[in-house]
Amino acid sequence: YGYSLVEPGTLTIWEAQFGDFANGAQVVIDQFIVSAEHKWERLSGLVMLLPHGFEGMGPEHSSARLERFLQLCAANNIQVCMPSSPSQIFHLLRRQAIRKMRRPLIVITPKSLLRLPEAASDLSELTNGSFNCIIGDDLPTEKIKRVVLCSGKVYYDLKKARDEKGISDIALLRLEQLYPFPYFEVEEMLKGYSHVEEFIWAQEEPRNQGAWYGQRHRLNRVLKNIGLKKEFRLMSRPPSSAPAVGQMKIHIEQQKKLIDLTLGKD
Repeated sequence: YGYSLVEPGTLTIWEAQFGDFANGAQVVIDQFIVSAEHKWERLSGLVMLLPHGFEGMGPEHSSARLERFLQLCAANNIQVCMPSSPSQIFHLLRRQAIRKMRRPLIVITPKSLLRLPEAASDLSELTNGSFNCIIGDDLPTEKIKRVVLCSGKVYYDLKKARDEKGISDIALLRLEQLYPFPYFEVEEMLKGYSHVEEFIWAQEEPRNQGAWYGQRHRLNRVLKNIGLKKEFRLMSRPPSSAPAVGQMKIHIEQQKKLIDLTLGKD
């Protein structure tokens, strides 16, 4: 953090090997990273890479606590993103390095995407384009009956199940930037689904964790802004005192139920 203050032109990155290492840094996060601009007008472009995995490996792999960071967000003090592809990560870090604004960037992502063939990018996606705050679906919008908005790895699990089941009326949208909330981009994306009756927020985290409680009012505000008298519903794991289970059997059961409910196969 100190290096990012004295060398603002350098892309300074701190990576927690597991999410639990962020717990030990919570005092620094609270006292400096999220509040220094408000308290002392000190700017920092520090990047924090925090693994956040729901893969049956236990809470140590997923306790970066997304909901905690969203709770600390106000007045555009930090950025919280969950990039889902290599090109998105590249353009996100590039944006952080070249933009004149210096504010901390929290990148929350699971390690499993490093080994997932579907989470790959063409070279052209890195050499062209920019970071997308929200990524749409390729399915024809007029056939869509349910819109599912999600962030992170769960998108690939949902897409795999949707393809295997031959479902063509459920759109899967990826919210890559959680804060500052990209109202304009989300509104423009959802305008194409004004005929849809069901809007779902799907998250791997338990019901009492994750992005839901920090984003629910923003998601519903988007629907109101585009003239829809509807609200998002939540699909998640049951409430839990731990971020993630450590038994693979339970993890698989929970994940299957989450996917089935989200795709309407209950």
